Amino acid sequence: MTDETGAQLNKAQQIAAGLRTAIERGDFSPGDRLPGENALAAQHDVATLTARRALKILRDEGLVETKKGAGARVISFQPIRRRGIQRLARSQWGSGKPVWSADDHRAPDVDQITVLEETIPPQHVREALELAPGEMVCVRSRRYVVEGRPVMVADSYLPQSLVAGSPITQADTGPGGIYARLADLGHAPAHFREEIRVRMPSAGEAARLALPADRTVIKLARTAFDSAGRAVEINEMTMDSAAYVLDYEFDA
Repeated sequence: MTDETGAQLNKAQQIAAGLRTAIERGDFSPGDRLPGENALAAQHDVATLTARRALKILRDEGLVETKKGAGARVISFQPIRRRGIQRLARSQWGSGKPVWSADDHRAPDVDQITVLEETIPPQHVREALELAPGEMVCVRSRRYVVEGRPVMVADSYLPQSLVAGSPITQADTGPGGIYARLADLGHAPAHFREEIRVRMPSAGEAARLALPADRTVIKLARTAFDSAGRAVEINEMTMDSAAYVLDYEFDA
């Protein structure tokens, strides 16, 4: 990177920071149009390209949406507060409630779902589920949409021998979802482990989530264990990083 390019990028970041602060302060409301490239360039005495980069930073962060000929507008979508501990309590799914009801009032829609049985699992899934050589899995793949916006895709892997013939192999698993049905099978989740990382999306992930190529995704892998310590499900979630706040509250 040349010094000139670096200076332009730094200036773009400064302009983006100022606009971000203004949005957070409420100077721009959801749906409001931000100053255009030419106006920003004149205001900050920079090239139009630098102003364009500043708006792109905000778009990649999920704060604004840009449309050709319409400029940049503040996105009205409010991030989902995902309450990671409350949503997995047995009192939640055990009473027939979806885990989503612990998050906020916006229940997601599942607009894409496939269930595949007798599937060869990836090696890391085989190892985590401690499957015997040749043992297959049932894979449940879903895409979740909130307010018409794709926010997450998720793939659940469960031992085929454990769930064969159960509602888990159907598109609709019934009240309480997968965990309630595992409880019906005598393998209620008693312990969970979640691993979280952030990375750039693959081309396929960006397409399914309708993301700009430069926006990161949250990769959250959750393993559910029954009371005997057996791993009974692995759920690998890919989340739009601009659509979620991960909220964990627990006692010391």
